[in-house]
Amino acid sequence: MIMITTTHAFSAKANSAMELPLAIWFSPMFPVGAFAYSHGLEWAHEAGDISSADDLRDWLATLIERGALHNDAILLAEAYRAVARHDANCLAELNELALAMAPSRERHLETATQGNAFLLAIRKSWPCAGLDFIDAREDIAYPIAVALAAAGHQVSLDATLDMYYLGLVSNLVSAAIRLGMIGQTDGQSIIAALLPLIQENARDCASKDLDDLGGSAFRSDLACLRHETQYTRLFRS
Repeated sequence: MIMITTTHAFSAKANSAMELPLAIWFSPMFPVGAFAYSHGLEWAHEAGDISSADDLRDWLATLIERGALHNDAILLAEAYRAVARHDANCLAELNELALAMAPSRERHLETATQGNAFLLAIRKSWPCAGLDFIDAREDIAYPIAVALAAAGHQVSLDATLDMYYLGLVSNLVSAAIRLGMIGQTDGQSIIAALLPLIQENARDCASKDLDDLGGSAFRSDLACLRHETQYTRLFRS
């Protein structure tokens, strides 16, 4: 009995150590410039779509279940598997698809700028074999860049999807706080309330494929389009 317990504890520590890079890659200090983007929240707030913590929670839940975050997670999982089987052609096609699915100029800027910055930082500080499967001269979508690093460092797909979802949601909550929509405590309450949904959708997206891409978060897409001509703004999207 003691031996089993010890073995289990050692295994848990090993898994934790393998997943620790995710906490670094999705921390505010990692240089991807995520703080500069609101994913359309800035316009949604000005238009009156989001005026309370409940509104923001529901808006983010929609993004998780049937918006851009859902599609990102599916693309990340597909790219992760492509890296695992050394399929550079598939990776290139997935990256083209991820960039093409951005419904506005600002959404394209958001994913490409963060993806390029993420990959540049990974190449310099966290090099791995997976980086050889993509053309460094081309724009890379953020979820594809994350998949390259995670698969290259053999971080589990489930943990990667959990942290990808949580990182994006946390950044949008931070943007909402800076816009004055909510306070710090409300922000933490929203993240806590969304955590089960994040975990559930991360598990689902790990087994989905490209046929499951799609969404119905039209108001969010419209917000990004309208943000491009918003008169006063703090964010790039």
